[in-house]
Amino acid sequence: MKYTLLIAASIITTSLFGQNFSEQDTLRGSITPEREWWDLNYYDLYVDVDPDQKFISGKNTIRYKVVKPEQVLQVDLQPPLIIDKVTQDGKALKVEDNGNAHFVQLQKIQKKGDFNEIIVHYSGHPKVAVRAPWDGGFSWAKDTNGKDFVATSNQGLGASVWWPNKDHMYDEVDSMLIRIKAPKGLMDVSNGRLRNVDEATNTYDWFVSNPINNYGVNINIGDYVHFGEKYKGEKGRLDMDYYVLRDNLEKAKKQFQDAPKMMKAFEYWFGPYPFYEDSYKLVEAPYLGMEHQSSVTYGNQFENGYLGKDLSGTGWGLKFDFIIVHESGHEWFANNITYRDIADMWIHEAFTAYSENLMVDYYYGKEASADYVIGTQKNIVNDKPIIGPYGVNQEGSKDMYYKGANMLHTIRQLVDDDEKWRQVLRGLNKEFYHQTVTTKQIENYMSKKSGMNLSKVFDQYLRTAKIPVFEYKVDDTSVKYRYTDVVKGFKMPIKIVVDGEMHWITPSEKWKTEKIKGDLSSLKVDRNFYVQSKG
Repeated sequence: MKYTLLIAASIITTSLFGQNFSEQDTLRGSITPEREWWDLNYYDLYVDVDPDQKFISGKNTIRYKVVKPEQVLQVDLQPPLIIDKVTQDGKALKVEDNGNAHFVQLQKIQKKGDFNEIIVHYSGHPKVAVRAPWDGGFSWAKDTNGKDFVATSNQGLGASVWWPNKDHMYDEVDSMLIRIKAPKGLMDVSNGRLRNVDEATNTYDWFVSNPINNYGVNINIGDYVHFGEKYKGEKGRLDMDYYVLRDNLEKAKKQFQDAPKMMKAFEYWFGPYPFYEDSYKLVEAPYLGMEHQSSVTYGNQFENGYLGKDLSGTGWGLKFDFIIVHESGHEWFANNITYRDIADMWIHEAFTAYSENLMVDYYYGKEASADYVIGTQKNIVNDKPIIGPYGVNQEGSKDMYYKGANMLHTIRQLVDDDEKWRQVLRGLNKEFYHQTVTTKQIENYMSKKSGMNLSKVFDQYLRTAKIPVFEYKVDDTSVKYRYTDVVKGFKMPIKIVVDGEMHWITPSEKWKTEKIKGDLSSLKVDRNFYVQSKG
């Protein structure tokens, strides 16, 4: 009966979004009955990495609290990896497999409020990342000296592509031990702080003391050298550590000066770095980069911009290292505030794309930052809504990045008070500190703290692919105007410019006429509002 209901949910999703979703999509993307009855408490993950064979083996101890008594527990692990056995209290348990989902038949009676553990042993050849980080898995590379250079990346695809876990974003583990056995002569860098190195086996133990989402967990193995600094931040001393391949040390010492600059700007705009206890690390990887919590990976070739390019086309994007800034911005929006369902991935990407603009704002001023974010509009395609279908592990349009950033830039104009806007951004990170959230929670908070109902703004920019069109007609003394291509009830105020003077107006779907002094043939919409104009 449970699986019948899950399939039915998939059929409903198909009818709403015109896409075909399988039972596996629903098992991966929904809070199934076999997930909801237990709450993650602790992971103890051990992985032995063999680059020569592209093979891994290990185990994950999963500690959980019983929320309500049930006897079947879902663990996720993606083929070709296999579960070798699962035990509880030393007893082997039966496991029923259904693709990526594995249903553990518990023998011990599960009592509400109890903390229990299972140990999942596994092994195999994990999926090789074809185009990391977009198509994730293991990256098996070599450095210029022929030494192994190995990393994981797995957002969207799921952390279960390389280790067994409860692979849904709604439930973050409270803390975690990550133990990685690396080849002799190489080092592993993972999340949190280094607790111990077993020199006999070359096993590195990293401990994460804060809640962490599964996709934020990572392995990085290479011939690393380390340097670092102590940053005086809002919560005191923050350890900022950098791990790069041996031959890149001098380049990194110069390029990574952007890291404390980023930290200063983002603590100003977003509040304290959310993981002081676990430190901040920037780790070189054999792909472009990813926002792994307290272990941000970097592969931008030690250049400013995005691989030396300015995604805004304005010049401002070459003033900073895109990967350091963007991926670190995710520490606030992705790792601190985390979506419950990947359909709401815009919460991560819109705010973080917008953080690039705020970096420019902090160091070069408001007009420069406006140039940057408006310049990124050329990357918007308006192909489909930013919010995707729920419950099937499906994100929305890639416009979540720059359309999302321009939506936030527009809301800043509506707030019309930069200090108040800063407090909204900081307030988000305080209100939802170390939490998983929904779009509605973010919408409601921003409406409340801004003092204005932003629901139609969010409906327009997140739930449709349409951009508001401001239509207008002018004569010698007045302007007639309205919105088209908008959701019902859309009445977003905008600024228009006439003879260099700014005027606030509030268009709706109905024509309005307003007398305005000046040469109305010069009328234009303030560039800071993401609307199209037609006059």
